Amino acid sequence: MAEPMHDVARIAHAELLTPKPDESLRFFVDVLGLEEESREGRSVFLRGWGDYLRYSLKLTEAAHGGLGHLALRAWSPEALDRRVAAIETAGLGEGWSEGDVGHGPAYRFRDPDGHLFELFYEAERYVAPEHLRPSWRNQPQRYTGRGCAVKRLDHVNLLAADVRASRVFAQELLGYRLYERIELDDGTESGAWLSLSIAAHELIYVADHYGLRGRLHHLAFWVDTREECLRAADVFVDNEVPIEAAPSKHGVAQGFFLYGFEPGGNRIEVTTGGYFVYDPDFEPITWSAADRARGQYWGVKTIESFHTYGTPDVPPTEPGP
Repeated sequence: MAEPMHDVARIAHAELLTPKPDESLRFFVDVLGLEEESREGRSVFLRGWGDYLRYSLKLTEAAHGGLGHLALRAWSPEALDRRVAAIETAGLGEGWSEGDVGHGPAYRFRDPDGHLFELFYEAERYVAPEHLRPSWRNQPQRYTGRGCAVKRLDHVNLLAADVRASRVFAQELLGYRLYERIELDDGTESGAWLSLSIAAHELIYVADHYGLRGRLHHLAFWVDTREECLRAADVFVDNEVPIEAAPSKHGVAQGFFLYGFEPGGNRIEVTTGGYFVYDPDFEPITWSAADRARGQYWGVKTIESFHTYGTPDVPPTEPGP
């Protein structure tokens, strides 16, 4: 087994597009419990109480929902240079930008499915204002308890026309480890759960039902306990947030989940649980179509829209929120 590459550290933030910026902002602040950190142009920058950088969500007004870009942070300037050279050799680079709120120059590129990524190293750590200053030195921000009180961005799930191509790209050029995958009877790969750390998943690719490219399945935000995930469902109900899948446990990666839709039409997950991979010789787990037909971990059948809906949506064919 090849020694893992350690040039990319983590997902730093995700840019989410919304055609309803005011309603989406209220959802993320009042329902999910994020803090507004900054504004620039058509974008608002938001953070969870456990984020050590300035923000993990960039919410941008657009004509439709979906992913604007996914930002990764390199381990060092040298690691950034190595990854840029490899991506340019692969022919997927788009060049440098001057940076954005909270981070320095970023190299932009696309995965084989067309999702836009950026990779940077220089980043500003969060300094809490007085009213959000924590009482403990090892916590970046005071816990406010507002709404679902999510702690941080946990993972991103991308739809792909060719899961295998994007998965191989993430492994070979970005250094992700493959922990679980789904392979259909005809050999088609329909899902891949990847991570840069011991967490069971940080980046996911699943097959796009319509064979389209560059769409988003969901963004997931972390809470520390199952009880907080259950409470989040009550918060969704009280705020008339459409719930797609009530709290239960995934079979793949074993995460505890709640899925709903924010006003811009994007699917949002509140999540906790899962498992850690400490084994350097871990062999990826492969699931078959028959395995997946069993439903979720406790036998709950997956709602059809979970397999078909993504953003940007494809009306009127696709049922969504």
